[in-house]
This record gives sequence, structure tokens and C-alpha cells, in this order.
Amino acid sequence: MANVLPLAILLTGAPGVGKSTVIQRVIENLPERPGGFFTREVRRNGERVGFEIVTLDGETAMLAMTDAHTVIAREKRLGQYRVNLEVIDSVAVPALHRAQARSALVIVDEIGPMEIFSNAFCDAVQQLLDDTHCAVLGTIVARPYHFANDVKKHPRVELVRVTRENRDELVQVLDARLRE
Repeated sequence: MANVLPLAILLTGAPGVGKSTVIQRVIENLPERPGGFFTREVRRNGERVGFEIVTLDGETAMLAMTDAHTVIAREKRLGQYRVNLEVIDSVAVPALHRAQARSALVIVDEIGPMEIFSNAFCDAVQQLLDDTHCAVLGTIVARPYHFANDVKKHPRVELVRVTRENRDELVQVLDARLRE
């Protein structure tokens, strides 16, 4: 019997299609708590003003914001957003390493243009994909980006396209795959 590597499933699709929602619904159904992080929108008065990283260990920090008055020591700009590289390096990356160390299912939501600004993040994702003891479930930007393109070609990665039509059934499909 051939050895089967643990899964590395990455959801991709158009922005706003529900990739992160699928991930969060899968997490709710899991018998064991995974590690890693997810991102979520921050809204003020109905308007999106940023994104925060939420680790599955319970830590929350602002990943990116539109507020020009907040001081950010290490930042990159992406459209209207100021991306806080320190938060990626000090919150998201350690969450990935902690999950990898305990061989938990590692959630990486998301491998996107904001996170890719961090070399430490890219290194951590590469280590996860190369580690045959860790299963990975995450999201990845559909548009072409250098690092994201390399991740999509990794031999362990299975890309799953999320659409409005399949997003609800994907929760059950992924739940079954992760329990195999």
C-alpha cells in the first residue's frame, strides 16, 4: 500500500464568494481543535475598514486598516489598506508554528497578497507544505502572485474552487475528507 501524504487543501475563488466562511464552518464541525489562523473583515458603520487575524489559540490583531492616523512601524500598502507586517510575523506565523509542532490540522486563511508581503509568513507556509506530518486547510488568492503561484504547484496541494453554487456542499465534502 502506498503512503498517502496528509492533505493540503487550499480553497480558491473570487473575492467574497465564501472561502473563509467555508473554512470557519468546517472548523466548527471538527472533533479536535485545529491550529493556525483565519482572517475576518472589520467594519465600522457598515463600511469595511480593515481585516484582523484571529488565531485558533484565541489571539486577535489588526492585519490591515484604512485608518491613516494609526502608527504602524512596519507596513506595506495594498490599495487603500495599510498592512501591518509586524502582526503577520508576531501573531500569524507563530500560530502556524505552534500548530505544526503539535501536528494538528493547520488552518491558513489566507495565503493572499497581504500575508505574502511577509517573508516569515512565506517561509512558514513552505515549511508546512513540506512537512508530511501536518494536514493543511486554507484559502489562497485566485489571482496570480509569485509566491501563491508556487504554492498552487506544490505536490501536496489540492486546489478546490469555491463558487456560490458549491460553497454549502463543500463544508460536508471537506468534513468527510478531513476525517478519512
